[in-house]
Amino acid sequence: MSRTVYAAALNRLETWRALGDALNRDPYKAPPKAPVLHLKPANTWIGPGDPIPCPAGVPALRMGGTVGLVIGRTMSGVGPDEALAHLAGLVVANDVSIPYQSHYRPAIKERCPDGFCPIGPVVAPGGALDPDGLEVVIEVNGRIVRRADGRGLVRGAAHLLADVSQFITFEPGDILLLGEPHEPPLATPGDRVRLVIAGVGVLENPVERE
Repeated sequence: MSRTVYAAALNRLETWRALGDALNRDPYKAPPKAPVLHLKPANTWIGPGDPIPCPAGVPALRMGGTVGLVIGRTMSGVGPDEALAHLAGLVVANDVSIPYQSHYRPAIKERCPDGFCPIGPVVAPGGALDPDGLEVVIEVNGRIVRRADGRGLVRGAAHLLADVSQFITFEPGDILLLGEPHEPPLATPGDRVRLVIAGVGVLENPVERE
């Protein structure tokens, strides 16, 4: 079982382009120089086949399919050239969220409800796989609604791991999510969501009204 699941936010170039001048406005007045992260605490973790609960009053949820980087040994202050050697493997994950617009406050209410981080089904050995070369395919009710790969990342896997390790010590079992696609697709209660990452796994969950 994971120790801590971290997720990269604002890690898509397309998202930066869409935000445009907003990145230079108050309160920050500049684009982020360090990785922007949020947490997916233990109450959010569910497995394959488990229902994703859609809270009352919320019409739809965002499906943030992403590659999960599973830490295999302690890492702190490493460089990009060393970072991937610290992985135990890769896993399929869904950084589910309630749609929101503001990036100026931690989106705990939108990111951290129960069941908002399906993970699984297995950790695939990462030695032969390039995390940045993997395509995440998101399907809703059997129809492909989004494809995303590492070519659109602000920081690829090695640089993201290295940069985060400058201020967080990763321990075995920790997971770092590479980042949801720009404008994640929506799913509503009654939908069935399937994430496919070739060589890593298939993760399928229904969305149910809470």
